[in-house]
Amino acid sequence: MRQRLQKILSAAGFASRRKAEELIKEGRVTVNGRVAALGESADPETDRIEVDSERVSVRKERLYLMMNKPRGYVTTARDEKGRKTVMDLLPPLPDRVYPVGRLDMDSEGLLLFTNDGTLADFLMHPSNEKTKTYLVRVMGALEGAVERLSRPMVLDGYKIAPAKVRLLKKEGSALLLSITIHEGRYRQVRRMCEMCALRVQSLKRVEFGGVRLGNLPSGAVRHLTPEELKTLRKGMQVSEP
Repeated sequence: MRQRLQKILSAAGFASRRKAEELIKEGRVTVNGRVAALGESADPETDRIEVDSERVSVRKERLYLMMNKPRGYVTTARDEKGRKTVMDLLPPLPDRVYPVGRLDMDSEGLLLFTNDGTLADFLMHPSNEKTKTYLVRVMGALEGAVERLSRPMVLDGYKIAPAKVRLLKKEGSALLLSITIHEGRYRQVRRMCEMCALRVQSLKRVEFGGVRLGNLPSGAVRHLTPEELKTLRKGMQVSEP
């Protein structure tokens, strides 16, 4: 049965539908040896669909994992600069998965992986307001830092919702803060701190959509529990498998 290419790539675990559209736009997707166009349809049973010369095969097993991402890894399937990627830390799996959202190279903490494109799109869409909580150690203009970070801000011409900021403790000339946001725009927490004259020393995500990192060791990976998956799916207008 013919389907939109981005739907096929999502079902095959290559990327969310939004990311799949980027792959198509970049000319990295081919159908029967021809570079595909955005909006094109194909039949995964009869057409040869490839991403970066890798054959796409639609599989049905759904995988949901959590990683405690260490610093020094980029959140991408491959890196043109030859840097280490989070994919290098994944154990052998029966199907390919991809990260839900990003953590920059210098950040650490909770990173979700799945091959369920519908769930990935749901979690990343700003309208669904899935929380993301970070432990952030900052230096700089500490006086009134919590109040400044809690105010509405404008990033990329967009007024972001006020963050929920708590002071956890003062550590010499630094503060350890808990910062909870909803949108998750590009490097949002770091840019918020910069706008408030604060320098980020460390940044660790400890919660995403109600699921918490807990005591998972750095670099370790585990499958999500049924309860955690139910929490992430809260608000989805689809039936659970």
